[in-house]
Amino acid sequence: MGILVIFIQKAITQGIGILYGALGEIVTEKSGNLNLGVPGVMYMGGIAGLMGAFFYETNARTPNGAMGLAISFLCAFACSLLGGLIYSYLTISLRANQNVTGLALTTFGVGFGNFFGGSLSQLAGGVGQINVPVTGAAYGKIFPGLASMGPIGTIFFSYGFLTYLSIVLAVCLFWVLFRTRVGLNLRAVGESPATADAAGIPVTKYKYLATCLGSGLSGLGGLYFVMEYSGGTWTNNGFGDRGWLAIALVIFALWKPLNAVWGSILFGGLYILYLYIPGLGRSMQEIFKMLPYLVTILVLIVTSFRKKREYQPPAALGLPYFREER
Repeated sequence: MGILVIFIQKAITQGIGILYGALGEIVTEKSGNLNLGVPGVMYMGGIAGLMGAFFYETNARTPNGAMGLAISFLCAFACSLLGGLIYSYLTISLRANQNVTGLALTTFGVGFGNFFGGSLSQLAGGVGQINVPVTGAAYGKIFPGLASMGPIGTIFFSYGFLTYLSIVLAVCLFWVLFRTRVGLNLRAVGESPATADAAGIPVTKYKYLATCLGSGLSGLGGLYFVMEYSGGTWTNNGFGDRGWLAIALVIFALWKPLNAVWGSILFGGLYILYLYIPGLGRSMQEIFKMLPYLVTILVLIVTSFRKKREYQPPAALGLPYFREER
């Protein structure tokens, strides 16, 4: 029983960063844009948040955790939003290929993170890892008393600020997308931008806002891995393939934010399952790490057979919009 409780807790811990990336990509794809730059955007958000916290703690006489949290949060969101703005300008205004642009953004974002991570390491004395303990502690457990109240406390209350924020954001996004006129307009843009344009909906505005906001949310996933998951520590190439898992989670969740919540826990559990199976060799461990992708492929097969519209991606996903062809 104790091992099961720990496994669930670790699965949630692994899944939250993936959840942020998926929520951001859901918002983006609802507008009809396919941003494969999520892994790079997560790197940008993670390193920007760390840089903000690092320079604050280095220059403040007595660093305050709440101030470090606010600075790192704003830096991460702003930097990843900038990545989304670059992607939006190239794909919406210049009508560049979305797949190529997204992959280029991933390459850029990973290089951006590793470059500035190495630079910060030199500033910190060349130790290989950069640590911001005050800010990292501020992102830690916010219910320490409840977390020690047995299995229930461990499963539900042993997390930090960003974990609970992700759940709140998922609920809010569900409400906005499926219960408000803004969400209706956004979904209309993703399904048929020409029809939405003819109905007076500003297609370009919605695409820009959704893509930039989605990138900002995805960047918080990188911040989560740096601050809450790692306790304020950065290591180059430390995110692994979690950014790609976030994109896979969007498909698994059928473009629904609430599905992404439990899906992220499932993905987090599958990602670390090999650690709880004794005697696995290196090759078998890598096979187990493929499980989230295999589950996503299975969901794609099942939903393609059922052919229900609510199980399908936005009809105009990945397609550029030319108003002159309306």
